[in-house]
Amino acid sequence: MTSAKVLVAEQDGVHVLKFVGDVRFTVGHAIDTFFNALIKGDDFRSVIIDLTETVGIDSTSLGLLAKISIQTKKIYDIVPTIISTNDDITRILLSMGFDQVFLIVKEPMDSSMELGELLIHNAPEHVVREKVLEAHKVLMELNKKNKLVFKDLVAALEHERGLAS
Repeated sequence: MTSAKVLVAEQDGVHVLKFVGDVRFTVGHAIDTFFNALIKGDDFRSVIIDLTETVGIDSTSLGLLAKISIQTKKIYDIVPTIISTNDDITRILLSMGFDQVFLIVKEPMDSSMELGELLIHNAPEHVVREKVLEAHKVLMELNKKNKLVFKDLVAALEHERGLAS
């Protein structure tokens, strides 16, 4: 069971993903699956990541957010927005280089959009491991500091993957 919720909404092709609580790798598979379906839709115009109710976020979730931004830019030539009113979360975003791939807004979104909860299901261990590995590789691509911070973890996960094969 996770202490995090992911809420979603769409209005005129603008999709909002709101992360509530302590967002950990356990929500990664659901986020990735949802976004992969989202970008294939005909109505996609942009994505906003709302972190105003996020109390914590791990590096795997950050890597998946970075992936969302990179894919949105690559496919649609759009830079997504992150809304973060929590100074600690904003500091983490900036330290990871998110200001290079997102527009970071520090004011809450004024919206009357009705948010629905994204179903978070437990993915098989090998799927979770692959999401963790992928997310950290994405973070490593953002800057040299991230590459140094996550290189040992990525090497260990790749080694573990090789043992599991």
